[in-house]
Amino acid sequence: MTPRLKWPAGTVLFRPDDACAGFLVLHAGTIRVVLTAENGREVLLYRVTPGDVCLQTFACLVEHRPYAAEGIAESDIEAELIPAAFFEERVANDPAFRSMIFAGVAHRFADLEQLVEDVALTGFQARLARLLLRRADADGVVSATHEALAVEAASGRAVVSRQLARFARMDLVDLARGSVRILDRERLEALTHEA
Repeated sequence: MTPRLKWPAGTVLFRPDDACAGFLVLHAGTIRVVLTAENGREVLLYRVTPGDVCLQTFACLVEHRPYAAEGIAESDIEAELIPAAFFEERVANDPAFRSMIFAGVAHRFADLEQLVEDVALTGFQARLARLLLRRADADGVVSATHEALAVEAASGRAVVSRQLARFARMDLVDLARGSVRILDRERLEALTHEA
């Protein structure tokens, strides 16, 4: 058993071109993995929560290459770090660990397929509606700035702001600084099926 390590929210765990120190088994918290273009525009690839596999880390360990994206602790995190030198040995000799890795990679691949479908094949209105519904808490509140929503929706902040204003005029959401409250979940869900 490797020791548990802790990092506070906001810690950059890896950046493009960093070597991979090992495989993180996340026990608490959330890691946000983002890809940044040369023009500075970011897109959220996925979030890693306990039980998930970070595809960036997996690819780096399997292909012996550096990271291509950035991983940031979105909240305080606690994790085990399996050193790179022991990762392949653990995959080969620990059936439960191997099953967890393979299931995690398959699940994450499905997430990436959904991201490609959303960005390439879905209209922005439907994409933003899905994002709001996915991020809403039990009270229907999405705690995020327009900029953060733009990163996650693979769009620009101004585009997100305009669409949120349209949703507000349609009485689907109520806008406040740093948050969006869903007012009509049913009608917002209906928009997720539009092209």
